[in-house]
Amino acid sequence: MRILSIYLIGLVFGIGIVISGMANPAKVLNFFDFFGIWDPSLIFVMGGAVTVAFFGYRLVLPRPRPIFEGRFQLPTATRLDARLIGGSALFGVGWGIAGFCPGGALPALGTGRIEVILFTAALLAGIFVARGLQARLRNRNSSAATTGA
Repeated sequence: MRILSIYLIGLVFGIGIVISGMANPAKVLNFFDFFGIWDPSLIFVMGGAVTVAFFGYRLVLPRPRPIFEGRFQLPTATRLDARLIGGSALFGVGWGIAGFCPGGALPALGTGRIEVILFTAALLAGIFVARGLQARLRNRNSSAATTGA
């Protein structure tokens, strides 16, 4: 039942991404083209998503736990730090350059377009590089703490 639920949620998400045009990089690129062919329709996509999430959280979070998990897994960090701001900036730059975010690119993989495949490969490479850098930084910090340097 859990797998079926995950599949259906992913299917609804993917269909929503495609219907809203988020799988089309031109939609995103035109949204950021304020002095050219500006397409403000992305605001409605974002507004719809935020509205659904707003009411969805209020409906779901009063429950003692999710249906298929033992507890809710919600972010606990409330601090704006360099890591969050830097990562957000990189995400935004990548989104603005490519016209894809991961949520839009994954359903678009089904189109078989080479730019989507390249974006997804670069996305995965970026995830692995970032994780490697984080592990290296963690090791360096723990070594410095151990030696007192």
